[in-house]
Amino acid sequence: MKTQLNKKSIISFLGITIITVFAFSFTSRPGSSEADPSAKCIECHQKTGNGKAIVEQWRESRHSKEGVTCLDCHNAGKSDIDGFDHHGEHIATIVTPKDCGMCHKEETTQFAKSHHADAGVIMGSLDNVLAEVVEGHSSYNNGANPAAASGCWQCHGSKVELLKDANGLTKLDTNGIPLFDPKTWPNTGIGRINLDGSKGSCAACHNRHTFSKEQARQPENCGKCHMGPDHPQAEIYNESKHGVNFRAHKDKMNLASDKWVVGVDYTAAPTCATCHISATPTMKITHDVGDRISWTLRPPVSQKIDLAMKSKFEKAGKPLPDGFLTADQRRSQMQNVCSQCHTANYVANFYKQYDNEVNLYNDKFGIPATKIYNQLKSEGLLTALDFDEKIEWTYYYLWHHEGRRARMGASMMGPDYTQWHGNFEVAERFYTELIPEIQDLLEKSRKNGKTEAADKVEKTLNEILNSEMHKWYLGKLSPEEIQKRKEDSKKYRERYDH
Repeated sequence: MKTQLNKKSIISFLGITIITVFAFSFTSRPGSSEADPSAKCIECHQKTGNGKAIVEQWRESRHSKEGVTCLDCHNAGKSDIDGFDHHGEHIATIVTPKDCGMCHKEETTQFAKSHHADAGVIMGSLDNVLAEVVEGHSSYNNGANPAAASGCWQCHGSKVELLKDANGLTKLDTNGIPLFDPKTWPNTGIGRINLDGSKGSCAACHNRHTFSKEQARQPENCGKCHMGPDHPQAEIYNESKHGVNFRAHKDKMNLASDKWVVGVDYTAAPTCATCHISATPTMKITHDVGDRISWTLRPPVSQKIDLAMKSKFEKAGKPLPDGFLTADQRRSQMQNVCSQCHTANYVANFYKQYDNEVNLYNDKFGIPATKIYNQLKSEGLLTALDFDEKIEWTYYYLWHHEGRRARMGASMMGPDYTQWHGNFEVAERFYTELIPEIQDLLEKSRKNGKTEAADKVEKTLNEILNSEMHKWYLGKLSPEEIQKRKEDSKKYRERYDH
């Protein structure tokens, strides 16, 4: 009898415990009771058209499962310029890296020193001159420029601003919510300049409100911005064996894994995230996408990334940031990723091929074209205004489109982009457009009395064309080289004519 009573007592105790734990879990789950301030957010927003999707996305998120509520992210200080009172809470619409950094300090610190965070600097670049002046006009939407606002800034980021009235006060809607200037928002550009002074948008990669790791690791996630004629990384990846393997074996990629370590959690293929930010067995994840990049492939002439960054900081009069990595250190980190699938010899030889391609572009086309273009500018043979003369477009295409494609194709193992969309088009642009346009410009300059300046540029042009890499253009190949080409051509015809 005593034993039976003890069993009943235990069963009763367990039952009470389970009910208590269940009740506690239910009441403490975000948005589930009046005890949680975010319950009001959930109750209201899940009844509205746009709010239903937001609430469901959040419910499925890791944030929800970890107890991170609406107010944890959207709560605002009284001094926040975009803060407003809303149903008893003071909140802000835009969640910035500064907000995310309250929990994700290491990630936001890494991101803040990355090239991504500075992407908004495009506003002073030649690309933005095209959008602001050549392509668009500021006579739309109270001074907006559609080409920039709906194009460039959606990737690079806008400078977020609030609408102001005639007295300089922030305009509010009928619910007392600050109105954002439609010239600058909505915008999730990676280098967005926020009202709280922070740079960037975590939602550029981690789409709100789900913030799915699986989604952020997809190659398409990066393809929103890294695609097109001037930076076709998405297309190059798809062409490469890496992209082919990913599509063939996506179901084996374990994309939802918490740690997602290459060689441990997956082996089928790398994605953009694998190579540029994700973990290996001996290397941690980073949110600075430049930590593993040794060359900068963006400018007219490529530089090792540390030299380019040193120059940038020196011009700004700033010291190099703590933890600054040299190009060799960055390359070593990328090679750490490569070595999870490839042998040391394979990796070393790949980098020799890659370096050779970048140096070929630099030496044969990038440096000569830039040298003579800058001389045309300095000698006053071109106007001060950008893109008002054909040769400026020709030079821009050469480095900004074809030259980038050649270099980026080699960096990501996309041979068609290296050759036919890259080197071939660089050469075609250089020899059939840039050189003839320079010669025509020199002739016109002499007619306009600028003989001395034209002679200086022509001397530079002749030095370039008579160099080893370009003398073929002048018909100055050696007899031995001409004979070799004839023999190679004969062998080719014999092979394919049968």
